[in-house]
Amino acid sequence: MEQQARRGPLPSAAAVQDPGKVNKYRNTPTTRVTPSGAVLHFDSQKEARRYDFLIERERRGEIRDLRLQVDFTLQEAYTDTEGHRVRAIRYRADFTYHEGAKGVQVVEDVKSRATRTREYAVKKKLLKDRFGIDITEV
Repeated sequence: MEQQARRGPLPSAAAVQDPGKVNKYRNTPTTRVTPSGAVLHFDSQKEARRYDFLIERERRGEIRDLRLQVDFTLQEAYTDTEGHRVRAIRYRADFTYHEGAKGVQVVEDVKSRATRTREYAVKKKLLKDRFGIDITEV
């Protein structure tokens, strides 16, 4: 049996979710297919659009080394005085890339008003303190 070629983008994850269920931040999970055929999943349409924009900038040579979902360890895991293991604290950036002739590292996070939580604010400060990196919010 022959399969037909799919035209257009893949249906979003929201399209296959329970139609009555609303996401916590009212976002619509979205997918993109890269030229190599890899399927990328994004938490929101806004994040997917930002990816499209950054890919175009990389293609034009304005940025380089675009990476998605990069983890930064803000505090290492440790064992407390009572012998309990405490997990590491990590921040996961939506995008990182290098920009300009000097190759300045840029860390981006796609944010809405609802996703600017207290936890995010603390992690943003820890990232600045530990690595000297400011998060660019888009």
